[in-house]
Amino acid sequence: MNFVPELVALYDDAGRPCGVADRARVRAENLRHAATAVVVRRSTGEAYVHRRTQTKDVYPGLYDFCAGGVLQAGEEPRASAEREVAEELGVGGVQLEPLGEDDYADEHTRYHAYLYTCTYDGPVTWQPEEVAWGAWVTPERLAEMLRTLPFVPDSTALLGHRVLA
Repeated sequence: MNFVPELVALYDDAGRPCGVADRARVRAENLRHAATAVVVRRSTGEAYVHRRTQTKDVYPGLYDFCAGGVLQAGEEPRASAEREVAEELGVGGVQLEPLGEDDYADEHTRYHAYLYTCTYDGPVTWQPEEVAWGAWVTPERLAEMLRTLPFVPDSTALLGHRVLA
């Protein structure tokens, strides 16, 4: 079996594609790339919260209220967001609503973020390699969880204020 590296689009400080590198190099050197984040809500207002598996390459075992991931080389942001929310949570056939773009950086990751939300009332099916637990929670419960449980810092910084509004 041949291993094919995942190629990731690199992004410059202005938020434009500027190259390609394999995912392992992006992580090892903390290269600036692009990623998507999708807040999934029910029509009744609850948000879907999940805990990442311990095998994730960034923020293993932490809680998150977004599905998302890195843009592959040549991939458009909306297509990446649709792919990621379908892969991680089994959410498909939804209308993604853009929430804008932003930037995030820490010692583990550096990226230009494409932010979305969607409304989904169907079943959630986890990707077992990525999701260890998940549940629909009210905004009040999410606020409590954000105060008491370890959440990924990027989603919290980029969308924490919006998810509680």
